[in-house]
Amino acid sequence: MNQAQQEWTTAYIGLGSNLGDREAWLAGAVRLLDGHPGVRLAASSAIYETEPVGYVDQPVFLNMALRVETRLPPEQLLAFMMDVERQLERKREVRWGPRTIDLDMLLYGDCRMDSPALTLPHPRMLERAFVLVPLQEVLLPEPSLQAKLIRETLDTLEGKEGVKRWKDRL
Repeated sequence: MNQAQQEWTTAYIGLGSNLGDREAWLAGAVRLLDGHPGVRLAASSAIYETEPVGYVDQPVFLNMALRVETRLPPEQLLAFMMDVERQLERKREVRWGPRTIDLDMLLYGDCRMDSPALTLPHPRMLERAFVLVPLQEVLLPEPSLQAKLIRETLDTLEGKEGVKRWKDRL
């Protein structure tokens, strides 16, 4: 099935930046993602400032989440996201280290997969307030098991007080 024939699927993407003009990197990523003919922006969260997790000796992050509609299969969407990171000068030198932009596919429809390149749902998203706080803003309003799990996890997750609203919109 070619891209024009494929159905639209809802996917959720987490974005982060902690180098240079962080807001400009986020805006550039949103523009590039939405500029692909097989991806259209459906909703974007507020922007949050958060402390780094994992490798903590680095600047604070700006994080946000997007809901997109896509005709790309998960692996092609991931490849496109990695291309966007390259276009925005992402360097992978230190795991969880500083970066101009970081794009993570959090959810892709009801897809569950575990391949060397991609695990869906994202394997660590339920542990990270900096992912769940913006993600819950862009979740589709109709009830789903994913939305219920995310909201219940966020209710009890420690560290969410460290996720501070920085700006309402790009």
